[in-house]
Amino acid sequence: MPSPRSVLVTGSSGLIGSEVCQYFAATGASIHGVDNNQRAAFFGADGDTRFNQQRLERTLHGFRHHELDIRDRQGVLELISRVRPSAIVHTAGQPSHDRAASIPFDDFDTNAGGTLNLLEAARRFCPESPFVHMSTNKVYGDAPNNIALTELETRWDYADPVFANGIDETFSIDQSTHSLFGASKVAADVMVQEYGRYFGMPTCCLRAGCVTGPNHAGVPLHGFLSYLVKCNVEQREYAVLGYKGKQVRDNIHSYDVTRFIHAFIDAPRQGEVYNIGGGKENSCSILEAFSLVERYSGRPQRYVYVDAARRGDHICYYSDLRRMKAHYPGWTIARSLQTTIAEIVESWQRRTVTEGQIA
Repeated sequence: MPSPRSVLVTGSSGLIGSEVCQYFAATGASIHGVDNNQRAAFFGADGDTRFNQQRLERTLHGFRHHELDIRDRQGVLELISRVRPSAIVHTAGQPSHDRAASIPFDDFDTNAGGTLNLLEAARRFCPESPFVHMSTNKVYGDAPNNIALTELETRWDYADPVFANGIDETFSIDQSTHSLFGASKVAADVMVQEYGRYFGMPTCCLRAGCVTGPNHAGVPLHGFLSYLVKCNVEQREYAVLGYKGKQVRDNIHSYDVTRFIHAFIDAPRQGEVYNIGGGKENSCSILEAFSLVERYSGRPQRYVYVDAARRGDHICYYSDLRRMKAHYPGWTIARSLQTTIAEIVESWQRRTVTEGQIA
């Protein structure tokens, strides 16, 4: 695949952003990373991503860090007018379903306002450059919970054969409870589509579920698999919130997300939407995740069950990948759930040892 000459990546110190930086730097592209470590402000010290920023600055040739808050409209306009990147990958945002309720202005200004700032800057200064936005499956709200389910020994699953392959992009985003996070991401998602359709710009929304990988800084309110593994490695107690621990998510490695981003940049479309995840094949419940993590860490999972689910949480969600594969037949999942968990375990074991040495 050809590669863009320059890529501007927001949220460059985060999980997906750092993966995108590494991937495109390896193709010879110059990388402009935009990040102000806002994750630490949202989640405290455990959410700090400076370690990723420092790693990228140390290891990537052609990487330049920009300490910029995407809520800074003038700053965003000035940066994009100067850089005029050949592609924009927007991964920055307030990512927590739960945290949004306590910081509603920060959540909306970051997710919706920040996205608009980037879109308008792109329209003014590089409208031909593909614009990829990391959206979320939370744009569907809790409507997936209205699908008939069947209870199996270790998980819930769809009883309705219409959803045998998972949730597709025609699923309604209306008349459901989204959380404030989901609502702010809906606003951003629709705006990205609108800039594509109304202005004819090459844009797409990737409605992600559980994106994960070894560079994730998982915290209790965000980063399901990473935080679960962290608890296992450090022998902390993990809180299972409702649904008997049988709630299901499909998990996709950040590398596979990045590979799809490359495919879209290579052959962009206008105002597209894709549900991006691991699909049913790479889905697991919390109980199933415990078993997988224990297999690779060699440690038992300590947990407590709380019989109160998060409001608006999905009981079962996995992505129907058929639209993505039809539009981009060269793309498929390269990293299995088992491989991904093994990588996360190894990463947290290494980080725990390093932090212990520093302490």
